[in-house]
Amino acid sequence: MILVKYGGHAIPKPGSHDPIIAILANYFKTHGDLVLVHGGGPQIQAELDLNNIQSEMISGYRKTTVEVFEVVQKVLSGSVLRTLVNQFIGEGVKAIGLSASDANLIRAKALKLLVAGEVVDIGLVGEAAAVDPTILFELIAGGYFPIISPIAADENGVGYNLNADIAAGAIAGALKVEEIIFMTDVPGIYRNIPDANSLISEITVFELRSISDSFVAGMIPKVTAAISALESGAKKVRIIDGRSVEVLTKALDGVGGTVVTP
Repeated sequence: MILVKYGGHAIPKPGSHDPIIAILANYFKTHGDLVLVHGGGPQIQAELDLNNIQSEMISGYRKTTVEVFEVVQKVLSGSVLRTLVNQFIGEGVKAIGLSASDANLIRAKALKLLVAGEVVDIGLVGEAAAVDPTILFELIAGGYFPIISPIAADENGVGYNLNADIAAGAIAGALKVEEIIFMTDVPGIYRNIPDANSLISEITVFELRSISDSFVAGMIPKVTAAISALESGAKKVRIIDGRSVEVLTKALDGVGGTVVTP
């Protein structure tokens, strides 16, 4: 089984055609064991801007007030999720959309974010307290293609905004996938950003931890999610530039990007 984290930068506008979706749909129709977790950062920011709601990013995470959460939930579990489901249905796939809270897939808890050794309050941002992938196994067995938005609830029914990388890593670990592919807007992990010659082709979790302090912004959650996925049961992580059909096609065949192993 492969889990793909589909970045918000790649999500097509309603009515437009994205060849990436066709590639993923064809893979599912051929193999049948594919799960998709999506993000939606650009779409969230556009809606926040439209409503003149201020938001800030801290170490790659969006600080989420109650007001911001309402927008995040509306965008991720609403317009973005439905757009993707519709697009895959148009490709002949039995796609079904879920939020991470559905059927207790992810039970959330508040994320305690450390910045320079200090705990920073970032509001309704969560992480996985527990993961139950039963619903995904049942859907896949029934021939359905699960598409998951990273919105989950805690034991009291309070909703949380999960970084999509973190949600994907938690689900991948629980599914014990053969590989999780993070589709990003860079070719992989660099040892010395922005030196293009320092792109890493393969690295272990131990080695990745040793250089993790050098990462900034959006790469921080990806690295955290990669390590978490591998330590909780996933066999391999691959980080690729998901904007390229050719790169994604090769990745699905086990080639390219940065591979992280246990």
